[in-house]
Amino acid sequence: MIAAKPTRTRVLIADDHAPTRGDLREVLEEDGRFEVCAEAANAPAAVDAALRERPDLCILDIKMPGRGVAAAWEITARLPGTKIVMFTVSDEDGDLFAALRAGAAGYLLKGTDPERLPHALQDVVEGHAALPRALVSRLMSEFRDRGPRRRAVVGAETGPQLTSREWQVLELLRHELTTAEIARRLVLSQATVRTHVAAILHKLDVPDRASAVQLFHDR
Repeated sequence: MIAAKPTRTRVLIADDHAPTRGDLREVLEEDGRFEVCAEAANAPAAVDAALRERPDLCILDIKMPGRGVAAAWEITARLPGTKIVMFTVSDEDGDLFAALRAGAAGYLLKGTDPERLPHALQDVVEGHAALPRALVSRLMSEFRDRGPRRRAVVGAETGPQLTSREWQVLELLRHELTTAEIARRLVLSQATVRTHVAAILHKLDVPDRASAVQLFHDR
C-alpha cells in the first residue's frame, strides 16, 4: 500500500517588502513542509487573503502599512485555528507585547538564520511558541516587574481593531474613491459605507477621511 503524501502547512506571507516575501517563500518551499498559499503587502490585504484562503499559519510583518498587529487581532478573532507569527526587524518591548496580546504565537526577527526559520515555524504549527532567547528573557523580566513600568505596558495602546469590512473601506479611501464608488465596489448602500467610515474615524480617533488615510500611511 502506498503511503499518503504528508499534508503541507499552508502559509500566508504578509510584508510590504517584495524581496522579503520572495525570500520567505523560497526558504519555506525548499523545506518541503510548507506551501505558500497567498501573499499580501499590507494589513487589509492580509486579512482579506486570510479569510479567503484560511491558511494554517500567517507570517506578518509588524511594520507593514495598516500594522501587522491590527491584522493579527482581526485574523485571530475570525480564524481562531490559524497560527500567527510576527516577522520583523523590531525588537522593541512595545511591539513584542502588543503582538502577543493580539494572539501571536511567535515573534521572530528578520535576522533569524534561514536554516532555523522553518523549524521555528514548525514549532508554532505543533502548538509551541517561537521567540528568540533574548526576547524570552525580556518577557520574563516584564512579568516579574511589578513596578510602574509593568503597569504602563499592560495599559499600552494595542492599535485600532477594525473589522475586515472597515479595512476594505479604509483601503478604498486610500485609493481616493468616493462614497458612491466604494458602495458600488463593495455592493453596499451609500448609507452603509458612511456608517463604516464613521466607525473608522471613531476607532482611529481622527476628524476626517484624509486624516484616516494619512494615519494608514504613517503606521
